Order: sequence, then structure tokens, then C-alpha cells
Amino acid sequence: MPCVKPVFSPLSQLAVKQVARYDYEIPRFLLLLVSHLPQIHGRRFCHSQSTLNLGRASMGLPGAGTAANGGGMAELLGRKSRYVRMDDVLPPDPEVEKEEGVGGGVRVRGGARRHVFFCSVFASLNHVLLGYDVGVMSGCIIFIQKDLHIDQVQQEVLVGCLSFISLLGSLAAGRTSDAIGRKRTIGLAAAIFQAGAAVMALAPSFAALMAGRLLAGVGIGFGLMVAPVYISEISPAALRGSLASLPEIFISFGILLGYVSNLAFAGLPDHVNWRVMLAAGILPSISVAYVLTVIPESPRWLVIQGRTGEARAVLLTVTDTEGEAQERLAEIEESARVTSAGKAVWREIMRPSPVIRRMLIAGLGVQFFQQATGIDALVYYSPTIFRDAGIATEGHLLAATVAVGLSKTIFIVIAILLVDHVGRKPLLLISTVGITACLAVLAATLSLLARGALPGGAAVALAIVTVCGFVAFFSVGIGPINMVLSSEIYPLRLRAQAVGLGLAVNRLTSGAVAMSFLSICNAASVAGAFTAFAAVSALSVAFVHWFVPETSGKTLEEIELLFGEAGGSRGVVELGDGEHLVHGRCEPDGRR
Repeated sequence: MPCVKPVFSPLSQLAVKQVARYDYEIPRFLLLLVSHLPQIHGRRFCHSQSTLNLGRASMGLPGAGTAANGGGMAELLGRKSRYVRMDDVLPPDPEVEKEEGVGGGVRVRGGARRHVFFCSVFASLNHVLLGYDVGVMSGCIIFIQKDLHIDQVQQEVLVGCLSFISLLGSLAAGRTSDAIGRKRTIGLAAAIFQAGAAVMALAPSFAALMAGRLLAGVGIGFGLMVAPVYISEISPAALRGSLASLPEIFISFGILLGYVSNLAFAGLPDHVNWRVMLAAGILPSISVAYVLTVIPESPRWLVIQGRTGEARAVLLTVTDTEGEAQERLAEIEESARVTSAGKAVWREIMRPSPVIRRMLIAGLGVQFFQQATGIDALVYYSPTIFRDAGIATEGHLLAATVAVGLSKTIFIVIAILLVDHVGRKPLLLISTVGITACLAVLAATLSLLARGALPGGAAVALAIVTVCGFVAFFSVGIGPINMVLSSEIYPLRLRAQAVGLGLAVNRLTSGAVAMSFLSICNAASVAGAFTAFAAVSALSVAFVHWFVPETSGKTLEEIELLFGEAGGSRGVVELGDGEHLVHGRCEPDGRR
């Protein structure tokens, strides 16, 4: 009978050992990131022949030379950037060298992994801006209402318009990143957001405030789309899930910073505090200027542009051996050939084949359900929810939101540690089931409190626990994994536009929820609104079970094959990263 026989190479066995050690190295990476920023900036990557020598030196190959220094901020303005493999400036890892039998300063698995991790961290910094804006606006709106005397409809428009306008940025970012590159698009996103934040902070009226918010929304849309694509294209399959989750942890961290900013500046006069809160959002985006001098361009984008030599130079810095770099380059070139021979991208998306249709259903569906369960309504209007549960003072309301931000940040870190070990689909199922339960309990709590059947103290405690539980379950699953899936399931020729379309669905849903939440609460009560969210969340459980396959540990090219076979038997063998599959007929003695 037909079968597939896996043959594991020594490289795949080595990868398994290293992935097992990855979970406890993330805190070390964060410490190394802080302590080595000056050294990283001092040396850069060169795409000339010295680049190849640098890649050879990092792997202990003969013919290695020394990379020239250079760069500076002038590189942001169009010159080719120069980078260094970041593990060259990090202290040696004797455990890695000892375990892998490597000596003489040769860096194998640990160095490439660190370099990819740092690049992914830097590429994700724009997501702090979205998180900060979401978190800070939950407190700002209280003081903006007092200072500019806006009504409830204007509040909803001010809060929800960011999501709607960011979807335009997401759609435009796909074409832009294909034209100017992933890296320059990251810089463009930060520049646009800075301009919008400055306009908001200085706004003398509601109209000027709206103009700044719309501009900031475009920048956020660009950043949301390009970072996951960049990370998926530079990461090895074994670590792609963890690294593609980094943007979500930066969103959570930004939300926490926004909540803390609310609490810190709430004591200022009402006509000043909200302006200071919004202006503080400019600070994270300034760091992106430095990032552009450090990270390399996506090798997949370089191949599409015909810059194969530069793509190979980048791959040498993110892979362990020259052979592995060449293998990944060959896969990318094959995908690029399919791209050049294929139909126009948007035409293929609008008239998809059965394979692409299954990808779009999975990718767009997860993007929709992530927001349809009400996460942005809860984050934006958490003071309103806690006030309805019985918390009266502004200080206590803002302090409760900080607890929500802490829960979200802590559990997103847990998700990053688990996503490549447990898998995407199990975490999605745990997440959606937990969200459904928390929403149901929150709705019941608020309903019982409104009827006087629940003491006020118990209602406050239950509200805080269920809201924190909601964001915890969200952060451990559907929060980060929606972007992991979106950035890895589509073929190269469609990836930028399909991810942009998914983000457009995500932002459109977020805007609809944020702009209608207060009106729904007035019409059906806060408890009624969360009952509706609980029903939608229950549907998301069924969707994940039936339409989302497991993609953990697959290369981007193997995932396309997985969706190609998804229409047939569910029992097909799924290709695993690092395996060489031998197809044929197996006799009882194991012979083909």
C-alpha cells in the first residue's frame, strides 16, 4: 500500500535538541538585547564579497575575511544598509559548543537563532505603537470628554476610526512592501505614526484630533502588516511560530504602557493630561530609526527583486551551514519562479483555486474571530465595564485596567514559549474555549448585579477575574496565533497581499465592535453585549476545529502542500521540517 517513509537527517535531530532548549533562552535573549545594543550598532552587515566571508567566518568555513565597518543614519535615505550577524558581538555560548562538539570559535545553532531572534524583536517594535494607542485611549477618552466636551457618538467614532483607517494602511502596505521592501516599509510605518501622534497631542479641537488619529491609523496599519511577513520570511520553520508571535507580545506590552501612562498622568489638569498621554506614544517609534540600521532585508523579497547574491548573504547569517542557506535559497527561487509565471496576485485572490480558497478561509476566519469576540471593546472600554461592575473612582478604574494589561502581557509570553512545542491548533482550541467561558461568566455576573442578586463586592471581584481571564486566554492562543497563521499559510506570490487582506478583515471587525459597543450597551445593557460576544466565541471554537489545520514545524513551502491535500483525506501525512520524505510503496520488510 502507498506510504511515506520519514528519514531524519543529523541536522533535523540537532534541530530537535535546540528547539527543546529554546524555551528557557528567551529571558537570556532579552537581557542580551539590552546589554549589547551599543555593540550591535557598532558593527554592520555588508552585502559585498566580505558579507560572504563574514557568513563563512561565523560558521568556521575557510576563506573567511573581515567585514568592513560603515553605515550610519545616511543609510536610511537610500544607501544599501550594512549589517553584522548579531551573534558575532555576543559572548560565546560554551554549552552550545560543548554539546554540539564544536570548537575553535565555531558558532552553530545558538548563533543563528540569536540573530533571527534579534531581527524579529526589532521588526516588531512598531506593534508597541498600536498597543500603546489602544491602552492609552481607554483613559484618554475620559479626559478628552471633559476637555473637548464630546458626546457618546463622537467617543465611539474617535475610538473606532483607528481600526477602520488602519485597514487601509494594511491593504496599502502589501503593495508598498513589495515595491520598496519589508524593511523600508517598517520605517515608513513609524514615520507616519509619529506625525499622527504629534497632531493628536497638539489638537485644539475634535476635528484636529480626528485628523491626527486617522494619520496614526494609517501608520499602524502599515506596521501591523509588514512585521509578521518579515519575520516569517527570515525565520526557520522550527522557530517561526514563536518568533511570529513577538508582534503580539509587543502589542500587549504597548497596552500595558498605555494603561500605566493613564495612571501616571491622570493627576495633571484635564486640558493637559490626555495630551501628555498621547504625546508619549511618539517615543517608541523613534527607536525604529535605529532598527533600520541593524536588521537585514527579507531574503525572499530580495530574490523577487532579482538580488539573489544579497539574499544568499542574508541567509548565511540566519542559517547554521552554507548548505542549509543554499537549500533555503533554492526553495525561495522556486517559489519566485512560480510567482513570475502565475496570474496577477489580486485576481488569484478574488478568484481562488480550491487550495488558495482553503488558505483564505482559515486565514481570514481566524482574523475575523480574533476581533469578533470583543477584545478591543474590552480593552478600550474596560473603565466602563468596571464602572458598571461597581468600581466608582477614576483612580481605582485605571488601576484595574493596569491589572488587565499585566495579565495580557504575562500570558502572551507563555504563548510564545508554547506555540512551537504544543502547536497552533491546540492553543487555538484552548484559547477559544476559555474565552467563551469567561465571557459567559462575565455576562452572568453583570446581569445578576443589575438585578440585585449579587453583592457589589463579589461582582467587582468576579468582573476583574473574568476580564483578566478573558485577556489571558486570548493572549495564550488566538491573540498571537492569528498572525502566525496569516504569515505562514500563504504562498510567496500571494503572501503580502493576503496578509494585508486578513489584517483588513481584522481591523474592520475591530472598528465595527469598538464603534458600536457603547450603543449596544445602551440598547441591551453591558451584560447583553457580552452575551453576544460569548455566542460568537462559541462559533469560533467550531471554526478552529473544522477549518484550521496544524502548521507547526512545517516550512512555508510544505504548508502549501498541506493545504493542497486538505481537501482529501484528513489522514494524509504532513511534511515536517528537517525531514526528507521518501515516497513510494513500502513492502512488509520496509523495502520500497
